[in-house]
Amino acid sequence: MKKQNLVIVGGGSTYTIGMIMSLIAEKKNFPLNSITFYDNDEKRQEKVAKATSIILDEYYPELESFHYTTDKETAFTGIDIAFIQIRTGGLQMREMDEQIPLKYGVVGQETCGPGGMAYGLRSIRDMIELVYDIKKYSKDAWILNYTNPAAIVAEALKREFPQVPKLINICDMPIAIMHSFATMLNKNIWDLVPSYFGLNHFGWFTKIEDSEGNDLTQIIKDTIMGEGFVPTDQEIANDQSWQQTFEQARKMLIDFPEFLPNTYLQYYLYPDDLAKKESLTNTRARQVINGREKRITELCNQIIQDKSTKNVELHVDIHGVYMVKAAASLVYNLKQTYIVMVENNGIISNIPDDAMVEVPALLTASGPKPFSVGKVPTFYKGLIENQFAYEKLVADAYFENSYTKALQALTLNRMVVHVPTAKAILDDLIKANKGYWPELQ
Repeated sequence: MKKQNLVIVGGGSTYTIGMIMSLIAEKKNFPLNSITFYDNDEKRQEKVAKATSIILDEYYPELESFHYTTDKETAFTGIDIAFIQIRTGGLQMREMDEQIPLKYGVVGQETCGPGGMAYGLRSIRDMIELVYDIKKYSKDAWILNYTNPAAIVAEALKREFPQVPKLINICDMPIAIMHSFATMLNKNIWDLVPSYFGLNHFGWFTKIEDSEGNDLTQIIKDTIMGEGFVPTDQEIANDQSWQQTFEQARKMLIDFPEFLPNTYLQYYLYPDDLAKKESLTNTRARQVINGREKRITELCNQIIQDKSTKNVELHVDIHGVYMVKAAASLVYNLKQTYIVMVENNGIISNIPDDAMVEVPALLTASGPKPFSVGKVPTFYKGLIENQFAYEKLVADAYFENSYTKALQALTLNRMVVHVPTAKAILDDLIKANKGYWPELQ
């Protein structure tokens, strides 16, 4: 099994330590020769990298090389695979993405609605540039992108790179939900086989089976109806925002019991209820700044101070393991099934072929081989086509520098709908994102 040379783009992320622990946990299945961090924020990355170096010395001594850089040529030359996890504008811009819609009584959320559009329009330019740069220095490298908002980013990358091989867009939300299912069932998550369809952060599980073919879907539904979702991550279990999310998931299933929903659908199906629960002064971004970001900073400081991990608790998270296992399936042609984003091309037969759908696929050395879904019922078809139109219009607004397309996108979005509200939010977002967005005419 050939050892891989990996670059993590966005090395200063609060998720990086979790990813490193996942790489350590999976090192027999995905052995590495080298790990490189790349970030354009030198100071932020340096702290995480210094802590990572100590972690790797203790837990991955056989790794031949670890270094970090802000130079793209150094980072991307000679790599086999890139994991991309960037946040253009950082958490400070995320907070504005959430606060501006809330001023107008609209949900403030980082990947959905106006906040998702704002984040998407910031991310597209950097993502396109990164793909060009990675392919320039390592043309045969795999690119595993899980940058949010994944749906808008995937739509833009599809347009800019229609023929570029080895570029995969993937999200960890389906596996996070499946982790809850596994806990309910007292099963190993890797023994669950999902049937799933939709768009990113906008999909449904039609069936969950175990590895022996037993249908467990109704058991999961009955458990959620009775007890609700079961948080599996301690950080999530102690997080009021996530507790509300899982409570809302139960409401979705009561109202629409046909399929098991992705929890992000709450923002589209109950936008007024969700907006009322949010606070301008305590947005999700502010909670992350005061919570996870602070904890990761303290953890890194402790490791650096001690030159050891002896006084900290390090955890492997399901999100990182999912990405590493998916990468291994691609690189080593394992033909294992993961939920990824691919161009529709008839997979869901009654929605447009050019939609970037999220479905199960075999991940092979020649790319994803998605499973057919067939026709979906009218309710889900209508929701998907409306959401896809919004995503297309956001990408149109970027490539065409079009104010009108951005306004059309927000007007279509189920969280906004009203044109005067859409215009007011859009105008505020344009001012806030000066220098990040293209100039909309």
